[in-house]
Amino acid sequence: MGKTAQSVWNNCLEFIKDNIQPQAYKTWFEPIVAVKLTDNALSIQVPSKFFYEWLEEHYVKILKVSLTKELGDSAKLVYIIKMENTYGNKQPFTEKIPSSNRTAVKSQDVDIPLNNKSPELRNPFVIPGIRNVKIESQLNPNYSFENFLEGDSNRLARSAGLAVAVKPGGTSFNPLLIFGGVGLGKTHLAHAIGVEIKDKYPEKTVLYISAEKFTQQYIESVKKNNRNDFIHFYQIIDVLIIDDVQFFSGKSGTQDVFFHIFNHLHQNGKQVVLTSDKAPVDMQDIEQRLLSRFKWGLSAELQHPDFETRVSILKNKLYRDGVEMPDDIIEYVAKNIKTNVRELEGAIISLIAQSSFNKKEITLDLAKQIVEKFVKNTKREVSIDYIQKVVSDYFQMDIDTLQSKTRKRHIVQARQLAMFFAKKFTKASLASIGSQIGKRDHATVLHACKTVDNLSSTDKQFRKYVEDITKKLSV
Repeated sequence: MGKTAQSVWNNCLEFIKDNIQPQAYKTWFEPIVAVKLTDNALSIQVPSKFFYEWLEEHYVKILKVSLTKELGDSAKLVYIIKMENTYGNKQPFTEKIPSSNRTAVKSQDVDIPLNNKSPELRNPFVIPGIRNVKIESQLNPNYSFENFLEGDSNRLARSAGLAVAVKPGGTSFNPLLIFGGVGLGKTHLAHAIGVEIKDKYPEKTVLYISAEKFTQQYIESVKKNNRNDFIHFYQIIDVLIIDDVQFFSGKSGTQDVFFHIFNHLHQNGKQVVLTSDKAPVDMQDIEQRLLSRFKWGLSAELQHPDFETRVSILKNKLYRDGVEMPDDIIEYVAKNIKTNVRELEGAIISLIAQSSFNKKEITLDLAKQIVEKFVKNTKREVSIDYIQKVVSDYFQMDIDTLQSKTRKRHIVQARQLAMFFAKKFTKASLASIGSQIGKRDHATVLHACKTVDNLSSTDKQFRKYVEDITKKLSV
């Protein structure tokens, strides 16, 4: 039976698998599809131009050796780059002959000149001597696994975090993406992973950084014209922990540079830990190629803790602070503050402070006063989707009508109110509010907020709308 493209490629893969790291194999060889075998030339399909360049840069020797073993000295490898464009339509195939065989079929050597590689692909390796740089991990030792209490709401994320800490880069949880709402312990868990790794593997380079700081550093590196140094610095890190990765949304330069860093780390079996306030599927304005990488490992959600977990968290906090408190008071606080762990701890700290400053005994009455103030003063995190739902329900219309292009006065007013409340109750930018409420621009949102302010002070009926919706959103 003659050789087929698939059988030849399978044999090549067997050889390659034995000679490179499993992580690199998974990243760079599993996605390749063998397409055809003609005249001793094997055509393989790769998902992007970047992918092709990376193979040519790093694996051309091993590809050549494995193919020569299968097809003899005259073997050739043809790449077919199959890219998706932004509209999801397939672009035509582009066939590409690698540099090692360029003389072979000159007529097909089209579309992608090899000298066009971006500098970080030409030299993705470390600058000599940079290994000696001492990197401060920026970890907070107070955030440990010991004081990250396990409950149903966080069991998966905590267990995955521990597995990563025991074997960084050696589990299938790479990257590990921890996501969930405000104050549920994402940052705590991210630090705990780093702290545990530093404890077990002191020689490993661990770095914790917020996505915002990473972006600022990147912008600075572009200004100073040392983007490559920035990339090289991040490529020598063994465990990279990036907090609030949703901050990358809309920042294409940062996403691009992070893409290269991520690929390098992943391919070399280094560990990446990310946190985000939303699941990959809900992230806005993050490139598809990054989102698909976020999904390679494990996305673990932190949910709102249940009553038992809230009680355990409070007891643990009191024990660490050396404070005794009757169980009925602890349970009262746990029963009434459900939003998140940060607020739960905040309430108990206020309670201790009140009692010690005012020389009062901690009683149930004092707890009631504190909790009442706390619940009242806590601005509940509401989403733009929720605001649109509340506003459209209030005016008895559906969300599509609210977002539509119509200029009917009552619909325009409802839309303006939704924008006004989105600005008031969320931290979203004007542009983000506009894009989520009917694809408007930031100027429209600004105008809407001014209009609502003006109408509230001149129109009694409109003021009632504002008051009613404020109550609904503040519940």
